[in-house]
Amino acid sequence: MPDFDVIVMGAGHNALITAAYAAKAGLKVGVFERRHMVGGAVSTEELVAGYRFDYGGSAHILIRLTPVVQELELSRHGLHYLELDPLFHCSDGETPWFIWRDAERTAHELERLFEGQGEAYSRFLRDWTPFAQSVSELFLSAPGPLEMGKMALGQKGPDALRRLTRILRPYGDVAREYFSEERVRAPLTWMAAQSGPPPSDPISAPFLLWHPLYHVGGVARPKGGSGGLTKALRRAIEADGGEVFVNAPVKEILVKGGKAQGIRLENGETYTARAVVSGTHILTTAQALPDEYVPREAREVRVGNGFGMILRLALKDKVRYRQHHEPESRVGLGLLIKNERQLMRGYGEYLAGEPTRDPPLIAMSFSAVDDSLAPPSGEVLWLWAQYYPYELASGTWAERQAEAREYILNAFEHYAPHTRDNIVGELVQTPLWLEQNLGLHRGNVMHLEMTFDQMFALRPWIGASGYRFPTVRGLYLTGASTHPGGGIMGASGRTAARVLLHDLTRRKWK
Repeated sequence: MPDFDVIVMGAGHNALITAAYAAKAGLKVGVFERRHMVGGAVSTEELVAGYRFDYGGSAHILIRLTPVVQELELSRHGLHYLELDPLFHCSDGETPWFIWRDAERTAHELERLFEGQGEAYSRFLRDWTPFAQSVSELFLSAPGPLEMGKMALGQKGPDALRRLTRILRPYGDVAREYFSEERVRAPLTWMAAQSGPPPSDPISAPFLLWHPLYHVGGVARPKGGSGGLTKALRRAIEADGGEVFVNAPVKEILVKGGKAQGIRLENGETYTARAVVSGTHILTTAQALPDEYVPREAREVRVGNGFGMILRLALKDKVRYRQHHEPESRVGLGLLIKNERQLMRGYGEYLAGEPTRDPPLIAMSFSAVDDSLAPPSGEVLWLWAQYYPYELASGTWAERQAEAREYILNAFEHYAPHTRDNIVGELVQTPLWLEQNLGLHRGNVMHLEMTFDQMFALRPWIGASGYRFPTVRGLYLTGASTHPGGGIMGASGRTAARVLLHDLTRRKWK
């Protein structure tokens, strides 16, 4: 008898979701995680006395468009979401405006600040909400070869052909078609850039066109930090009889006769199972397999050269913007960008192998809604910046980390002067840090580049897009290396569980 029905390699949020569904279905599940805690890039820890820092993703947006939280009854296991409203704080440093959960309120305030732009925002939502909803539905199923066709068929009415051509364009071009005011356009473009590709990339428009979903699902934070989600998932697994092992790095996936048999840990211990699920990076999965079972395509996936860097700060006082609205400026995600040239200049420096000198920022001060993250008078402030290459043209990250950290802090002080005077602790996460500590190869938080050749049925490659590793029976895949990619969504974990349970139990998904 094997030790487990299902062994899950890695404890990122998608891996835990697959494990939770399997345990809920009555299978004996074992999860093995190399770090001292579960969650991967969705984890939280007190790194400075009194201050809790997220290690990776912080804004929970896409997962709220899935049934994962309800189906796994995660509120019963301690997950409590705090709603953010406004959703976003947009600013060039001089004229802030807000994106509220209420789309009409957003449009009304935009119209008051920038004549014509509120109407443009409403028209943009009307035009693209059906498309965004169809994309959301595609995220919840195993990808087939006709996703773009399905999205195209969803375009109806006299402007259907026009909208279809927009889907194939760069998102920067589409933003310019709708919004004449750069102070409105630039933050929307900057949010679209969070998937990695720049505004000039062809067939990147969907990164902008799913913006209407923010008004549908909202933006939320787990009480106590982003890791509240993965802690609840661990409790759900254990409540259903599963076991979770931390400080248990997997060295090898055991294969016999072309079938996955189990795992060997770095300490030499072995565990057997009917099936193995890898929730790690696809390259990590390939490295754990015997060479003869690794197809060429697995070695040729495009990881890219990193693209972001994070500065996490513990502050003794609250963030105070030059153009401040209390508490709204501190609640939503700050989309801080001076103009579109700032983003493209940063991308140019990145292509040259240099850290961006004046980056646009996503600013997150979630202690404004969660008093468990910082002392009463203090604040946590997390600054995500783009673009920062993993492989530098000159020097090493050990040599240039302090320089890049200054670029990010200087950029933020354009919006909130003297912030550095309040710093009492920090964590600097360079692309190299992300690789070494979170297993994100070459610092890419999306695992693989989010370009059309690695999306939908092409992710991670066309023969492996169904969550089954094509050359090893009984080996399954989940995580950001699979459809629909990176971000806190859980759709990959849920769909991988669906495939796994079909194969192991032959039961229909309920």
